[in-house]
Amino acid sequence: LENSVVKGVVSAKRDFDGFEMIQLAIPIEPGNSGGPLLDMQGRVHGLLTMKSMMSANLGFAMPINLLKPLLEKPNPVPMNRWLTIGALNPKEWTPLMGARWSQKVGRVHVEGLGKGFGGRSLCLAQKEVDARPYEIAVSVRLEDESGAAGLIFASDGDQKHYGFYPTGGQLRLTRFDGPDVYSWAILQTVPSAQYRPGDWNYLKVSVDKEKIRCYLNNELVIESSDDKLAGGKVGLAKFRDTKADFKNFQVGANLVSPNAPISAELVTSITKAIQNLSDKSDLQILDVLKSNAEASRGILSERAIGLEREAAQLRKLAVAVHRQSVQQELVKTFEMPEEQIDLFRAALLLAKLDNPDLEIEAYQSQLESMAHELSAKLPENADNSIRLDALTKYLFAENGFHGSRSDYYNRANSYMNQVLDDREGLPITLSVLFIELAKRIGLENVFGVALPGHFIAKCASEAREDQLIDVFDGGSRLTRAQANDIVMAYTGARLREDQLKAATKREIIVRMLRNLLAVAQDTESAANVLRYQDLIVALSPDSPADRLDRARLRLQSGDSIGAKQDFKWLLDNEPPGIDLERITEIYRAL
Repeated sequence: LENSVVKGVVSAKRDFDGFEMIQLAIPIEPGNSGGPLLDMQGRVHGLLTMKSMMSANLGFAMPINLLKPLLEKPNPVPMNRWLTIGALNPKEWTPLMGARWSQKVGRVHVEGLGKGFGGRSLCLAQKEVDARPYEIAVSVRLEDESGAAGLIFASDGDQKHYGFYPTGGQLRLTRFDGPDVYSWAILQTVPSAQYRPGDWNYLKVSVDKEKIRCYLNNELVIESSDDKLAGGKVGLAKFRDTKADFKNFQVGANLVSPNAPISAELVTSITKAIQNLSDKSDLQILDVLKSNAEASRGILSERAIGLEREAAQLRKLAVAVHRQSVQQELVKTFEMPEEQIDLFRAALLLAKLDNPDLEIEAYQSQLESMAHELSAKLPENADNSIRLDALTKYLFAENGFHGSRSDYYNRANSYMNQVLDDREGLPITLSVLFIELAKRIGLENVFGVALPGHFIAKCASEAREDQLIDVFDGGSRLTRAQANDIVMAYTGARLREDQLKAATKREIIVRMLRNLLAVAQDTESAANVLRYQDLIVALSPDSPADRLDRARLRLQSGDSIGAKQDFKWLLDNEPPGIDLERITEIYRAL
């Protein structure tokens, strides 16, 4: 059905996240995306982009004028690399039976119906499995508990395999002997108090010559002597219309759980710390009132409200503990000598502040893999000039890393993990990636330069003039005159020599924090914005302006005690440029 035309009406213009789109009363089918929206004179007004899932005659087109800038400056990601963004690594996984499997660093995601019965779909690992005994394990999280997803083993690479997975909140061990329901044997289905709905659950299967043992969160839940399938491959599976995420897939002997059991002493300590968060009703009173339904209902409702308050406080404490942990680790990082600080890890820690599930080691491993791939391309005895050209080509030409153009102020551009995932970022995050890769391939004397309004990289040289590199513009080289133009445009003053000095790693992280702070101030409450300001003060404890900003945020969020502490610090240290009389008035009023 190539070169087909369908006729309809432009019915409205609609705003989608700040972009105006054209609403169409035209049937749009899968595959029409990217087709032109024409008028009767053959002029293109837009490209078909979306359709309604509820109505066949409701679609949307992106206005063509919004796409014209791409003709002047196309997306730099090469097509062969574009196709790998989010795709499964074929060296690690082979998907079978449909569904949509994707991968980003350490995680695998699946959604959509598989082609096997019951929506079954498999993803086989390429890792070799030794003969029995062996173990496989993975952490899985289901978006909907009515779904099912987990581990498979003893697979023939087609329809036969065992499966161990959560389904409907219970744990199930099955054997699949063929393509349909008649060749499906449910060996055991059991409930478990260890299962955490909506959260990550650690599954492990231990296979030896006599038994199959299935573990949930380190507790044995199923044991079977079934031995009809042996050998074969291992991997992941999903059933029905399930959306699921997997992480920490392991194959081997005597696997160590990433969630080791917490000691009884620690459990007791934590329980004592949280048990008095709020007043609790005496549950025994419910037995007294159960004969009166109305009274019972009222008391139960009141108790539920109390538990909801306690749950909210626990969630708030969990967030606070996480943020405090990240802050402590970052502060400890910058206690080391400058040359020992891992800037890339520090940037990942900054992203982890807002993304508790971020797996830092997985992204560090990806960076090392990139460095290894690039190093393998370098000739022996390559000098700094050759290494610099190779690094620039590798990042910006071969892999398509580029400065964000359409959504510059999206906070994702400040998260180093998402910069690696999406190959798009701010000048400072792209500079961090550039600097850290340079260090790992032996390219010496590459630093960050914090020009006002625009962060760049610098490759210093004793033999010739330092090279200034605009990583936001594909690694282009900047002349001193161009750097001066950037500073003039932002400050109205000429470039000073001290503005070209190497930024310290602490200064880089604080500048990244200020970027996140600026975005959050437009969209979040003062209490939420404080997470960034607290970290800025922790990293720059002698900065009066940052103390004053934190005092203001603390006042806005109702924390007068915290604000008082910051005002007292200002009064004790008497920094210049601060109206101490006004600070004294506020302090006394508090």
